[in-house]
Amino acid sequence: MLCTHAVDLDGHPYGSLVIFAQHEGAPVFLISEMAEHTRNLRGSSRCSLLVTEGGDDNPLALGRVTLVGTCTEVQLDQRAAVAGSFLERHPEAEYYADFEDFGYWRLEVTGIRYIGGFGRMSWVDTDEWHTAQPDPVVPHAERIISHMNEDHADALRLYCEAFSRSGPVPEATMTGVDRYGFEMSAKTEQGPRPIRVAFTEEVTDATAVRKQMVALIGTAREQLGRQDP
Repeated sequence: MLCTHAVDLDGHPYGSLVIFAQHEGAPVFLISEMAEHTRNLRGSSRCSLLVTEGGDDNPLALGRVTLVGTCTEVQLDQRAAVAGSFLERHPEAEYYADFEDFGYWRLEVTGIRYIGGFGRMSWVDTDEWHTAQPDPVVPHAERIISHMNEDHADALRLYCEAFSRSGPVPEATMTGVDRYGFEMSAKTEQGPRPIRVAFTEEVTDATAVRKQMVALIGTAREQLGRQDP
């Protein structure tokens, strides 16, 4: 969702759905001169881009980030490089990329607000944003989550009971995993509760995730005074 200042509505916030790619750490867009948001950007370059995580869970429990900054049209000498990044991410846009009324725009990010779900939010330092690298666990996350939910339901319950104040947990589902830890949704006496467990060290691949999960289940059993099955 790209939010701009509406030219025809006294500068009121105006949100519109867009697709974007990243070029040198900056979001880039291919937008038409006929679009309302393009007219608005020509009137004021100040804007924000809201990016949300997809999924079937409660939308408020999913991750999202708001990128605040200024968005300006890409200069001719940079157009080819930006076009390469955009069309690599959205090859279906190639058929209209050369239309005369379409142009590339770049958002220079000056503020980042991250929300990771209920009760997890912070402003992110812009220098950290620009030097950040993609999480290496992301390509393996779906497989890991599916495996844990299908084959290790008991372990998920133990993680919740040992590493949080949830109390007894009759059922838990893994909802996310990254290089620093993993997240679960636990059913408790007080209702559904999000729980995050941190790894003891940063991981870089699926094998390292497995080692961490095995070590943590051992620690969980020790803390709860339970024996290995």
